[in-house]
Amino acid sequence: MQNIKNDELYDEFWEFAYKRQEIFYNKLINKLPLTNDKILMQYKFCNAYRVLDRVSQYLIKEVICKDFSPEDTIFRIVLFKIFNLPSTWEELERNFAPICIKTFDFDKFSKVLAKLKETQPIYNNAYISCANKVFGFQSKHDNHLKLIEKMFIEDNLSQRIIKCKDMEEGYKILLNYPLIGSFMAYQLATDINYSDAVNWSENEFTVAGPGAQRGIKKVFSKFSSYEDVIKECYQKQREEFKRLNLDFKYLGTRELQYIDIQNLFCEFDKYCRQAHPELKSNRVRIKTKYKPNLTKIEYILPKKWGILLN
Repeated sequence: MQNIKNDELYDEFWEFAYKRQEIFYNKLINKLPLTNDKILMQYKFCNAYRVLDRVSQYLIKEVICKDFSPEDTIFRIVLFKIFNLPSTWEELERNFAPICIKTFDFDKFSKVLAKLKETQPIYNNAYISCANKVFGFQSKHDNHLKLIEKMFIEDNLSQRIIKCKDMEEGYKILLNYPLIGSFMAYQLATDINYSDAVNWSENEFTVAGPGAQRGIKKVFSKFSSYEDVIKECYQKQREEFKRLNLDFKYLGTRELQYIDIQNLFCEFDKYCRQAHPELKSNRVRIKTKYKPNLTKIEYILPKKWGILLN
């Protein structure tokens, strides 16, 4: 089945990607205005490259780029991403550093998190972290901590992940666990692949999350699968930017990867809620307004990419 697109929205998708990346580079050199796009100035949108978002940068610098074994690195990534909030990680570090498989203790971690959530959120609200009472606990964090215990103490998950030949195999192992849906499993596999514990290709496998699915349905009237659309856009990105006379600033020679295209469709769905409110979906507004974060970031990328940001 041929992927059939709405030409106007298809072009606007690539323009959105270009403008969001332009904002990133304008911030780097303190160039104002960041953009002339009123929607992008008013509301918060993720970067064109997932790795450039603040939480991903924190993950790389504070969770991954430390002197830990591959097994402990995978443990640290999964533990961090379950909560996906730097302040939660920092509280755990204050109490249990160095955070690794040997220092994990369900009861002690539970007490610290229970106390912390009395005064502040312990989960990032960027995406919903699924938690039912599958392990029999009333609190969400206890069910997640028991999941961590099962993964790494009972099942030796790190070794199983390290032995995976590709991202899809790792994804399927993660997906087999309770509380880990398809979207979360793909995000975890991507984050694990930022580390040196594995070295999977990023462009052999992808999963479209709910937001990306909404965005794809707005741009394409007919398509074979959400994932096929992501793969097609990955393959055609240079051609489309050139056709539209958009000088997209890549990260060195690194093109937008499957995960970035997936995220861009999710963000474009948000953008369309303001730009094209006539395109109905189950989400009708953008929740978060843009507020400049004056905390400077020294951007670093996974070492194995061999890319330095100037």
